[in-house]
Amino acid sequence: MQPVLAHAGMCDTNRMPLSSSDRIAAVIVTHKRRDLLANSLHIVASQTLAPEWVVVVDNGNEPEVKDLVESVCADSPTSPTPVYLPSQHNLGGAGGFAYGFLTALALGADAIFCADDDGRPENTEVLATLMRVAEQHGLEEVSPVVAGIENPDQLAFPVRLPGTVEWKRKRSELEGTENGTFIPGIASLFNGALFSANAVDQLGVPDLRLFIRGDEVEYNRRLNRSGLPYGTTLEAAYLHPTGADEFKPIFFGKMHTQYPDNENKRYFTYRNRGYLMNQPGMRKLIPQEYARFAWFFLIQRKDPKGFASWLKLHRQGRHERFTRP
Repeated sequence: MQPVLAHAGMCDTNRMPLSSSDRIAAVIVTHKRRDLLANSLHIVASQTLAPEWVVVVDNGNEPEVKDLVESVCADSPTSPTPVYLPSQHNLGGAGGFAYGFLTALALGADAIFCADDDGRPENTEVLATLMRVAEQHGLEEVSPVVAGIENPDQLAFPVRLPGTVEWKRKRSELEGTENGTFIPGIASLFNGALFSANAVDQLGVPDLRLFIRGDEVEYNRRLNRSGLPYGTTLEAAYLHPTGADEFKPIFFGKMHTQYPDNENKRYFTYRNRGYLMNQPGMRKLIPQEYARFAWFFLIQRKDPKGFASWLKLHRQGRHERFTRP
């Protein structure tokens, strides 16, 4: 019998879940926030489980950022290889992570650790903790808790545990549950998430068209449908500016809806939600989506113009009209 030779159209059956022997690439996306980026870079490059590469996608195309990346990596005790990727076109968070993920795979990374410029791992043990938990549970993706950078007990984004309707807003509210310190089947992606290369092969890369806002939800949708094992550990945290204020309680606090604090954020949030709600795995939520936003704008805010604007953007996303304002 002739031996079967592997080629580009065949799956690599030797791929394994995340492992401490993996070659890791940290991928950071930035856009004209050099001071914040420096804080993130220092702690990412100093992880005790050292990334082999630190890949920085610079949507602002600033030479000073290149100098910063190279100097931080050179001064780090583990001396990861700096990979600076300037872009003369603003790719957004979605396109930036897509570019970074593809670069990491092309470099030969077995695992990808995600970060951004305005957030950072809580300490230098985060990556090691994520990998230990991933090995313990046989995971292809593992996320830390995403906590407020100014108040680490506050969750940066509300979390709803599987099988519940109540949204948790404090880190301490996630502790002491029947899940212990590991919660399977939930993840806050891109904020400190660790992916195997196998996961990225199956999921693809984030969708450039979304630009910002909702790209992590869309990627989470793919992860959930893939059947790959994933989850969140409470033993590690990624610190990030809180976005909890834009999640407004409705129906007497039993549910919430999203109202960002400026028009630009609302544009991308609502347009991208229109697209997301019409994707496989999300369509069952469409009636709830319309009920929640109708209640918020028409009953709670008494803002019919706001509802009309939401409806227009939602329809735009549904029809895949990805224009930028």
